[in-house]
Amino acid sequence: MPFANFKIPQGMMTAAQKADLIHRTTDLLVSYFGEGARAHTMVLVDEVVDGGYGRADAVFDLEALRRMQARLEPRSR
Repeated sequence: MPFANFKIPQGMMTAAQKADLIHRTTDLLVSYFGEGARAHTMVLVDEVVDGGYGRADAVFDLEALRRMQARLEPRSR
C-alpha cells in the first residue's frame, strides 16, 4: 500500500489546497505503481500546531514561514 505523510503548519493550507495535494500525490504514486494501487493509496496531511516545528535548531512559527515564502515568490513588475 503506497503511503505518503505530509506535515504542514496549521493554517498554512486551505481545505481545497490539501485536497489538491492529496489528489496530486495519489496520481504521482499511481504513475509509479500502476492504476491498481489507487484504491490502496493513503495520503495523510497532518497539521502541526504553530511553533511546533523547526529546522537546524530554529523553531518556526507561521509568521516566519510566511515571511520566508514572500521572499521566495517572484516579484510582480
